[in-house]
Amino acid sequence: MRVLLLYPLFPKTFWSYDKILELVNRKVLLPPLGLITVAALLPQDWEFKLVDHNIREVTEAEFEWAELVIISAMIVQKTDALNQIKEAKRRGKLVAFGGPYPTSLPEEGKKAGVDFLILDEGEITLPMFVEALQRGETSGTFRTTEKPDVTQTPIPRYDLLELDAYDSMSVQFSRGCPFQCEFCDIIILYGRKPRTKEPAQLLKELDYLYELGWRRGIFMVDDNFIGNKRNVKLLLKELKVWQKEHHYPFRFNTEASVDLAADSELMELMVESNFDAVFLGIETPDEESLKLTKKFQNTRSSLTDDVDKIIRAGLRPMAGFIIGFDGEKQGAGSRIISFVEQAAIPTAMFGMLQALPNTALWNRLEKEGRLRDNTKKDINQTTLMNFVPTRPIEEIAQEYIEAFWTLYEPERYIDRAYQCFLKLGPPKCKAPFKIPDLVDLKALATVVWRQGFKRSTRWKFWHHLFGIFRHNPAVWEHYLTLCAHNEHFLEYRQIVRDEIQRQLVDTKPKLMDKELIEI
Repeated sequence: MRVLLLYPLFPKTFWSYDKILELVNRKVLLPPLGLITVAALLPQDWEFKLVDHNIREVTEAEFEWAELVIISAMIVQKTDALNQIKEAKRRGKLVAFGGPYPTSLPEEGKKAGVDFLILDEGEITLPMFVEALQRGETSGTFRTTEKPDVTQTPIPRYDLLELDAYDSMSVQFSRGCPFQCEFCDIIILYGRKPRTKEPAQLLKELDYLYELGWRRGIFMVDDNFIGNKRNVKLLLKELKVWQKEHHYPFRFNTEASVDLAADSELMELMVESNFDAVFLGIETPDEESLKLTKKFQNTRSSLTDDVDKIIRAGLRPMAGFIIGFDGEKQGAGSRIISFVEQAAIPTAMFGMLQALPNTALWNRLEKEGRLRDNTKKDINQTTLMNFVPTRPIEEIAQEYIEAFWTLYEPERYIDRAYQCFLKLGPPKCKAPFKIPDLVDLKALATVVWRQGFKRSTRWKFWHHLFGIFRHNPAVWEHYLTLCAHNEHFLEYRQIVRDEIQRQLVDTKPKLMDKELIEI
């Protein structure tokens, strides 16, 4: 069987980093881990080709070669996923569709005309699909309520990737999260009992990447890396040894719940394993909103103190924030700005609350008759809320625009980065010195030219850089990298403002017909 694996385009989002990737001759931040895991789960005597549409177009020769086209997508990739299905069907190809998007909204895959829907977790549903093909079936839907044992998941087929096109690689240690946030679809897709791989299993994946020549960053894509703290500590104790034996070839980032701050041993193990950044789901500093959305883990201690502990342990925080919770009081955007600046969080992802299919939030709003028909729009940071909120949506949207704009005002951004790096715990891993190549030198020169000479913040840039050399010299490269990131955020904040304002104009007549929900 000749299988063409297609990964659809992402719209321009907070994480696109186009301008930054151009500096280092890369095209995409992360690879399609799900698709290369699918390739590993299918019969290995099949032939595979993978095309990441974020890197390049599919050729006619590749379509002609394929007997089967498999497309995997998240909801944010909806537009191009449906387009790729259309293109494959136009050429008479057998099409299978899987991933979080069709798992949440299978009827949209059926409407698009796919032959097979491979839903839920592939360790269980892919063998069902293969058996159907072997029986000669040409259509079907494969679902399961069972959660697979991920210790049996094979090493992803990293060899199918155009490795040089990616800035970082992806690996996964666990699936699922123990918490119950109302808006989150992870617990719907993967359950509330975190399932982890064996440490030796994950190290084999790293061995494979090492053999393929990978020597850059790796993102641990777990939605909550510390969901099972016992098992993650077992992994980290072996990982830090592996890293030392291999002279620290990889730098890790991941996502974790903010209760990470309460476990100093865990943070120390992460830093010793060469983790340098962690994404935290903070959502809002408003405790009432956190309780309403059932994010109780963020109400047990001071969030500002928690972030400070994480920074001082040696982990740079990135954080997610949401505006538009039920019962939210006016000024939520300003409160988020104040929190981000007080906590010295350089990178703050910000979005308007969205009800994702089948979540507790979606089900509640559906019962209350508050969901809006927003099915034609991608869900990202440039999308208005897809439900009727409890305060005027125009008010929420304007606070959102203002907060996003303010957070990425150049002077305020580099001030936060500076404050973060001044108190950031020093790295505990020392990789051998590597002579920078021409691409790296050119990128460095471009960042210094733009930040140190062209921008109005140039004097502050130099002040902060020399301050870091004096007080925490080990992190100067990370500081320059974050300065470069704001090239992307400056452009993206304009996109956010333009898109949200346009949608407000487009939806205003519809909104006038709706009454605000009262609590």
